[in-house]
Amino acid sequence: MEVIHKIGRRKTAVARVYVSEGKGNVTINSKDIKDYFPTATLQYKVNQPLTLTDNEGNFDVKVNVYGGGSTGQAEAVRLALSRALCELNEENRSILKPEGLLTRDPRMVERKKFGQKKARKKFQFSKR
Repeated sequence: MEVIHKIGRRKTAVARVYVSEGKGNVTINSKDIKDYFPTATLQYKVNQPLTLTDNEGNFDVKVNVYGGGSTGQAEAVRLALSRALCELNEENRSILKPEGLLTRDPRMVERKKFGQKKARKKFQFSKR
């Protein structure tokens, strides 16, 4: 099996995932998953596609991720990993699709407008 390369995005985070046969090692930016994502919630998000498709110890996953915050990065990795697993085996698609793991979340930060404090918030208005 050759290396499968997929990209996942979330907010401003971009994750490039390389999946190859191995013992189940997950390295993110040359660090172990437990070092890069210290909280259990983020680790769960990253491992979710592997857990659902019963592939936890079958593949080595190498990830390059940049931009955004920790949650956005974890969800970008999750999307890329889900896409890679679908390319690996088409049956995985029917497992991951109902969970919403193959959907690119389009929500982005709204830009700040001139004459306003933030995107929606206005400066304080004084009538007199």
